Amino acid sequence: MDISGFVSADSLFVNASQQQSQLESIANQALSAGIDRYMAKDYEGAVKDFQRATGLAPNSAHSIDAVKYKANAHLKLGQTEKAIQTYQTAIDLNRDRDDLRIDLGNLYFVENRYEEAKMQYQEATRINPVANNYYSLGQAFLKTKEFTKAEIQFQQVLRLDPEKPNGNFGLGQTYSQEGDYKKAISKFEAAIQIQPDFYDAYAEIGYAYSDLGQIKEAEEILEFLEEKDESIADLLKGYINKVAPPKMLFAWATSSFSYKGTMNTQVANLDSYLETSGASKSFTMEFQFDKSMDRKSVENIFNWSIGRSMDTRPAMGYNFGQPVADTEITINPYPVNVYYDAEILTAKVTFMISQNENGDGTIDPGHIEFKFNGTDQYGIAMDSGYDQFTGFSGIA
Repeated sequence: MDISGFVSADSLFVNASQQQSQLESIANQALSAGIDRYMAKDYEGAVKDFQRATGLAPNSAHSIDAVKYKANAHLKLGQTEKAIQTYQTAIDLNRDRDDLRIDLGNLYFVENRYEEAKMQYQEATRINPVANNYYSLGQAFLKTKEFTKAEIQFQQVLRLDPEKPNGNFGLGQTYSQEGDYKKAISKFEAAIQIQPDFYDAYAEIGYAYSDLGQIKEAEEILEFLEEKDESIADLLKGYINKVAPPKMLFAWATSSFSYKGTMNTQVANLDSYLETSGASKSFTMEFQFDKSMDRKSVENIFNWSIGRSMDTRPAMGYNFGQPVADTEITINPYPVNVYYDAEILTAKVTFMISQNENGDGTIDPGHIEFKFNGTDQYGIAMDSGYDQFTGFSGIA
């Protein structure tokens, strides 16, 4: 039998192996070229090279690297859906790669597509039930407000990797979002005990204190972070400013009302115009706030009240608590106008004082109380300890 044209199976295997090796070599060259283009910010060229790399040798050791680079290049070009498709295609060819699931889940996560992210993280934990995968799934459950499921994932993280802070940190986030701030703080503190420079955990404690209304404690955390991590500190500072009740700080001396005056002050002494019986004159008080306020709230005259101090503490009440003479005049409880200056955070309150019919009216300017019960720009009500002013005691 003539076997001169016969090719053995071993020879075919060698040829196929050589061919595959050549394809992988070309694919690696394409991958290297793509990385060079990527680093040079030629993302369109990089995409083509990475596509060649994955097309020539989809099962090579470096194909997953090419997939990830290609997806990132698409993202640099603003082509999110193409990046997603790149991962989905790679997952179809590599069903056992949990890292691809995590990468795709992370992409969905930053796009606020939490349900889709959750599906990928769930598959990742099924394929490879390690702490990091459970942590990602827990974060997705937090975003979909499935707090019980989130807690289960973070408990798994804590069980699998107790020497790292992530489990306690995730549990702290869960309890904080559920409103159990004290329990959350204890978990964040546990995370810090494991990793003392875990500044995100410090910030979370600051957020929790802020939500508890313990602004002083939150500001202490802020002061610490300002020395450690300015970017994290800035985020906490903004949050404290948002949730902290607004305060009146002081009254400006530019106010036209003589708010330092004492009891039995002649109304005519406030302004010569009031020497005339029955005359009326407008006065102003200018108050400084500590944060941006809601303009409509500040300029609503019915959010203000003006009148005699009813404080029962010694010397704090109108006329120092002594009986009021028949000559004592009464101020209208509402101002006639309020102007809010958003640039310097001040309210200019204009109100009227009228002389009595006998022209001998008296007043105790130092114990006229100005009270504001409005809100800041976030709708937060005034701090009850800083929402009223008298010339005698200042802000209270």
